Amino acid sequence: MGRIIEQDNKVDVICQHSRDGTIIPIKLRVEDEDGQYQTYLIRSYKDITNYGEADNHKVATAINHMWTFDCNILVFGRERRIRLLYNSFENLWRTVEDVM
Repeated sequence: MGRIIEQDNKVDVICQHSRDGTIIPIKLRVEDEDGQYQTYLIRSYKDITNYGEADNHKVATAINHMWTFDCNILVFGRERRIRLLYNSFENLWRTVEDVM
């Protein structure tokens, strides 16, 4: 598998939306430069979204519409770190760094 096409770094993501407003990315699928789809299980993640103060401190509220996650996936037996961005206005997921 080659690098993700940088001009179009949109990815398919399966995620969980929890009742407290958090998002948990579970699996992603990317199209490589050959047009083949590759699927990866997200082994671990860290939510690095910039949260602001909320009236109800029990609810996670993002300052803006961008959610950011640092994720670890397994690629050909090697652990790789990627950054996922979720745009809640457009309902689109993107990668910031290449998977390979």
